[in-house]
Order: sequence, then structure tokens, then C-alpha cells
Amino acid sequence: MDTVKDEIDKQRLPAHIAIIMDGNGRWAKQRGKLRVFGHEKGAKSVREVVEGCAELGVKHLTLYAFSTENWKRPKLEVETLMKLLITSLGKELKTLNKNDIRLNAIGCMDLLPRTVSKKLAEVIEKTRNNSRMTLTLALSYGSRDEIAHAVKAIGTKVKNNIISVEDIDESVINEHLYTQDLPDVDLLIRTSGELRISNFMLWQIAYAELYFTETLWPDFNKEKLYEAILNYQNRERRFGKTSEQLNEI
Repeated sequence: MDTVKDEIDKQRLPAHIAIIMDGNGRWAKQRGKLRVFGHEKGAKSVREVVEGCAELGVKHLTLYAFSTENWKRPKLEVETLMKLLITSLGKELKTLNKNDIRLNAIGCMDLLPRTVSKKLAEVIEKTRNNSRMTLTLALSYGSRDEIAHAVKAIGTKVKNNIISVEDIDESVINEHLYTQDLPDVDLLIRTSGELRISNFMLWQIAYAELYFTETLWPDFNKEKLYEAILNYQNRERRFGKTSEQLNEI
């Protein structure tokens, strides 16, 4: 009997999948647990999705792990998330290398605790030669902050006559974003039933297919991932063109 995975066309995989991992707190609340319990369970879903993408042949996976706005959450929750991040990075290093996965990170790294930055840099360095897939963690990340950072950097270059205003185009902007080494997002997934982007990769998802699911993040597994990818493959991606124009190609 065919499974959802068997229906996926390996030749038409999204090159870059980005996920807004939402619903950990609600998942825990439904079970009478503290929010941190949901985050711990959500870490297992991260492993499921990373493995699922690598097994299929997806080249880039970006996870919205911690936003710039998340710093406003209760101190205990933030501290727990940071400790969980350190623990997860330590546990997963061997698995990343075994599966030839390179770790990457985007965001305002200066805001991260020193212990987190140190462990993150260590894992990034020890996986830098891996090439099967790039796993990017968006940490202390906000898309508006990223775009503002890029505008300032470009403005400084114009001021110092390194580039002219006429030189500024999409490629120049791309070169100054945190994601300069990543392709645009093809498929954006958000769990928990919320229908918003929440300041995540606003520039990079310009032509992404958006997939929203009621599933809370701790319940999102490989099968749910396969369903999202199959849904993506059943859509017509026009990039501003008409269906007739695509058929002429």
C-alpha cells in the first residue's frame, strides 16, 4: 500500500523549506503541563522534520526557532529555551555529521547568551564541510530587523562611494541579508492553525507557497511533512506568469 511519502515526486522537491514552529505552549496547556514541557516535546519534532527532509533530498531547511519578539516572553521560559537549545545542539552534533547536514544560523547573534553563541559556533564549525543539506536556525531573528540591517549596510557603502544608488537592485539587497547564501523559500509551513507570517523571512518568501496546518508543532512529524510537500507539488507555481505561458515552456 502506497504511503504519502511514496506519492512525492523526488524530482520536484522544494529546494528550500522554511517552518514557523508554532503551538508548543498550547500543546502543553492542553495536557495540564507548563509551556516548557511543550518546547521539550517540540525538540523531538525538529529531529523528525530534519530527518524527513534529509531522507527525501531537500537541500535547505530553515526553522524559526526564536524571534526577536520572543525575548519579551517570561524570563523563565526564555532561560529554559536557551538551555534546551544548548542541550539539543550538543546532542545532535553526532547526528548532523552522520547525516552529512551542515548547521547554519541567521539572526542577531549578539543578543544570544555567551554560552549559546559558543555552542552554536562550535557545531557550525564542526559541520561546515557537510553538504547533503543545510539546516538553518533562525535565532533572535526578525525579518524587519534583517531588512533594516541590510539597508544600513547598503547606505554606508553608498555614502563611502563603494556602490552607487543606481547599482542597487534585488541581487545587491540579497547580498546584504542574513540569508545571502540561501536560495529563496519555495515552501513556507506554519503549524498550530495561525494564519500569519510573524515577521519571518518577508523578503525571501515573495513567491513561496504557503501551507498552514492546524497541527500543533509537537505533533508535527514526518508524515505531516510529507503531506505539506505533496500539497506543494499539486500547486501551479506561476511566478507572475499565466498558466498558458507556463504550458508554452
